[in-house]
Amino acid sequence: MAKIISVNAGSSSLKFQLFEMPSEEVLTSGIVEKIGFEDAMFTIKVNGEKIKKTLPIPDHTKAVALLLEALVEYKIVESLDEIVGAGHRAVHGGEIFKESVPVTDEVVEQFASLNDLAPLHNPAGLIGYNAFKENLPNCKHVFVFDTAFHQTMPKESYIYPLPMEYYENYKVRRYGFHGTSHKYVSLRCAELMNKNIEDTKIITCHLGNGASITAVDGGKSVNTSMGFTPLAGVMMGTRCGDIDPAIVTYLMKKTGMTPDEMDDVMNKKSGMLGVSGISSDARDIEDACKAGNPAAILTTEVYVNRVINVVGGYYAQLGGADAIVFTGGIGENDTNMRKLICARLEKAFGVKLNQELNATSRGKEVLLSTEDSNIQVWLIPTNEELMIARDTYRLMNA
Repeated sequence: MAKIISVNAGSSSLKFQLFEMPSEEVLTSGIVEKIGFEDAMFTIKVNGEKIKKTLPIPDHTKAVALLLEALVEYKIVESLDEIVGAGHRAVHGGEIFKESVPVTDEVVEQFASLNDLAPLHNPAGLIGYNAFKENLPNCKHVFVFDTAFHQTMPKESYIYPLPMEYYENYKVRRYGFHGTSHKYVSLRCAELMNKNIEDTKIITCHLGNGASITAVDGGKSVNTSMGFTPLAGVMMGTRCGDIDPAIVTYLMKKTGMTPDEMDDVMNKKSGMLGVSGISSDARDIEDACKAGNPAAILTTEVYVNRVINVVGGYYAQLGGADAIVFTGGIGENDTNMRKLICARLEKAFGVKLNQELNATSRGKEVLLSTEDSNIQVWLIPTNEELMIARDTYRLMNA
């Protein structure tokens, strides 16, 4: 048995789960929020109960020290030496990292060289890694990349129709994200269908505040909706997704916005928030729809339209589909959004939803489609932390 900690470090946050491997038992989980502030928050689950503290946490090193102290204090571990592995979510692996890797000095250097591709996420991942390395010097570390699962895409899927020099010199291409989630739910879907993953064609819909859809053929990603950055693809909470690129320069000329200001509009002021003028949260949009708010109704219609356009395209690319999987915050919990998406897919592809089951299913594994549906529809909660722990354990024992 081995204790493995899965780490997801953001610029001002740190999520963690401690697993007993290979049994995959979750020993504890928690989050440190508002790192760098006087009123930072530390939450840890002990014996099923959440313990919360508000205190100054100046940096990630202090955050890691705090959570490790808590593991001993609450007797989740007797000694920190019991933690033999740490798996770190690494957002952007570029073309360098096609799979999870044990961390070495060379890997750290290569990962840091990709900071330009993910300026918010990659540096935060390195800070988290360094903090754990400092506090757990004898622990083995593994980087698990969001982009790695999509490195199996064929060139026709990832090349943008720009002059090839931009790909060759600057690596401008589709990378895709949420790879750990898409990999987990596609593998789990094959298990639930009692099929070998190699014999399946699955369309996975990770719909949350950030959203992406992936075509998975025989367990391999062959296309995905996010692109060079997580801004591309379907409409999201605050991100616009795919738009005509000429809009960018047009609006900059009209409004005098700088590139950074325009980037801010597309990443933080668009999507559900931009169209509705209400909120980036799908729950608020749904409430406003029930109240008859026209902007909220339009927001939902645009969202559904963008999702079915991608799902339909991937159905054609795959040459059919055995299953569609819903996951992520919206995919797992928004019963109305699933209903509307599947209603639009019914006419084209014969997708039939068990309406009663869908209306009562949130956050649990369940087959949502009827027996006579041409494509199975599954709700499968994602578990990126477990995938990180699995890869860490596998590489430690390779």
